[in-house]
Amino acid sequence: MAEYEWLSEVHALVGREYGRVYAWDEVNPMMVRHWCEVMGIENPLYTDPEYAKNSEFGELVAPPAMLQPWCLEGLHMNNYPPGSTDENPYEVLGLLEKQGYASVVAVNSELQFDRYLRMGEKLYYTTIIKEVSEEKTTALGTGFFVTQVMPFYSVKESGDEKVGELLFRVFKFRPARSKESFDNAQAADTQSEAKAATTIKRPRPGISDDTRFFWDGCANSELRIQHCKRCSGLQHPPAPVCSHCQSFDLDYRVSSGKGHLYSHVVMHYPEVPPFDYPNPIGLIELDEGVRMIAGLSGIAPEALEIGQRVEVEFKTFDDDLVLPVFRPESG
Repeated sequence: MAEYEWLSEVHALVGREYGRVYAWDEVNPMMVRHWCEVMGIENPLYTDPEYAKNSEFGELVAPPAMLQPWCLEGLHMNNYPPGSTDENPYEVLGLLEKQGYASVVAVNSELQFDRYLRMGEKLYYTTIIKEVSEEKTTALGTGFFVTQVMPFYSVKESGDEKVGELLFRVFKFRPARSKESFDNAQAADTQSEAKAATTIKRPRPGISDDTRFFWDGCANSELRIQHCKRCSGLQHPPAPVCSHCQSFDLDYRVSSGKGHLYSHVVMHYPEVPPFDYPNPIGLIELDEGVRMIAGLSGIAPEALEIGQRVEVEFKTFDDDLVLPVFRPESG
């Protein structure tokens, strides 16, 4: 088992409980109704006052699985309501990243519900660093399992009541293929370390007989969309069979590469090399009618607007990897 001097700082955080993060709103029927519509939940116990009145609860209650969403910050990152802590409960992950364990994969996310929530309750949660494992070697690489627990409470005059708990575990690791290069970089000076960090390459796409035409198209600056010879349907991502008529007789059509931004996310954390952050990712609806997920460039994340016109451009990474990204349409 490896034991590094810097691990003492990591271990010192185990058992620490960070301050409260409050919910913006009390548990309310409007948010419950919206959530049920999105999730396809039709239980009248959550949305029908008359039905709920005759239940064992005597009133509407919230779906247990809504426990975590009540305390989310909303559209803008770290936009928590007044009274919430400004501490960073993820600092232990930052300490591991400084030592080269920059990659991350979620391992467990377990919600525990102690009881149903009633309308009008105000919630908050705290974060506890429960455990940092010994250094482990897996197929992904070498790193540490970090376990955090977030207990949720309902504010009560008689004393706050625990109503549930979220356990979240991640694996922070050095990719197996880059461990040797990282160890060499540790022995070099600061400038050599910075140079070594820039050599981390982008993940390569998995290429099969069904998808090779798409990547060959990218290499030739063509955005190729799979086409069915039988029904003329288009589909993306590529598949071995037509999703419209189940025909195996497929080829491709070259897209204009233009469309509009149907939806998007902006990745902030964790920062995984070699990507730049904030990292905007778009769901593009092409003019041909199919949708495609791709990176966005040439526009600040805060300026993104649903529906704005975009067009493809092909960028080369690591000298030979050509990927389609989308930028605002010219003009």
